[in-house]
Amino acid sequence: MHRYALKVEYHGAPFVGWQRQVGLASVQGAIEAALAKIEPREHRIAAAGRTDAGVHALAQVAHCDMTRKWDPFRLSEALNYHLKPHPVAIVGCAYATSDFHARFSATERRYLFRILVRRAPTTHQTGLVWQVKKPLDLDRMRMGAAHLIGQHDFTTFRSTICQSTTPVKTLDTLNIKEVETLGGLEVHFDVRARSFLHNQVRSFIGTLERVGAGSLMPADVKDMLDARDRGACGPVSPPHGLYLAHVGYDKDPFSQPAA
Repeated sequence: MHRYALKVEYHGAPFVGWQRQVGLASVQGAIEAALAKIEPREHRIAAAGRTDAGVHALAQVAHCDMTRKWDPFRLSEALNYHLKPHPVAIVGCAYATSDFHARFSATERRYLFRILVRRAPTTHQTGLVWQVKKPLDLDRMRMGAAHLIGQHDFTTFRSTICQSTTPVKTLDTLNIKEVETLGGLEVHFDVRARSFLHNQVRSFIGTLERVGAGSLMPADVKDMLDARDRGACGPVSPPHGLYLAHVGYDKDPFSQPAA
């Protein structure tokens, strides 16, 4: 078998999430079905992160094993042909070693969250941003976010159905900036860690939005964190502003010379 790393971009709206579910549309299911048209058999692929329903990806990473040795460009072209009309695209394909695993080899995951601040309804950005109508105070949000950086027990900020064996994670970065776009002013959150708990990023963003809106104080974020109680968390943001933006590896297959 020959292993390939796939860099995948997708619009999450039509899917129940990344993970395959019987009788439901998933990103994993769409790619596995496309692989089966290229090599007719059952395919099982693995990804760096199992994004939820409505969450998007700019650079999800998955790996697949093929019986035939494919040129990576031709494999990506064939997959993109058979993925139509799903809003899924293979934007990168590379040879990978047999011990490469899209999930377990990953050393960093980076998420982008977009909030559009404007009163007029969205048109072009519908389903791609979380729209709020009132201005947000970025300095207050940054002060609140500072309490989350580092290694903590993030019980407050994880879903009750999270399957992780431990709530202790290390958050490396949570940067917040304003971006002028053609659609209006956006607030972007750049969130980075080796791994995340289920709903952790959306729990962060929903809470920090309340801090920026003035409903919570920055110090309240620390109190929530220290409570180690899911009931202490602020609201969870909607999924459609969230993007899996980057997955890092010690040996990035996409930066290696072609075999």
